[in-house]
Amino acid sequence: METTSNADRQRKRLTGEVVSNKMDKTVVVVVTNTRRHPLYGKVIRVSKNYKAHDENNACKVGDRVQIVESRPYSKDTHFRVETVLTSTVQIDKTPLQAAEQAEG
Repeated sequence: METTSNADRQRKRLTGEVVSNKMDKTVVVVVTNTRRHPLYGKVIRVSKNYKAHDENNACKVGDRVQIVESRPYSKDTHFRVETVLTSTVQIDKTPLQAAEQAEG
């Protein structure tokens, strides 16, 4: 049997996509959920942005991550990146630009 504290069981765990990593040790994760409209019953997608602490600056834009509720790291940051579920490959365009400048 796995032993976990009460605090671990009550923490929110959300899955989303990294949309910004321009801050130091912080990423912005968009979490998209679906819900039904209360009157019309149509399924609606609802998105919310969360700032999450990324200690090693390991996340890139487009990564799918799981974030977990934690202590406040700053005024807006109350989540931390628990795991990177899928990582995206970023194409670096700087060698192409450097080659164009060397020719011209």
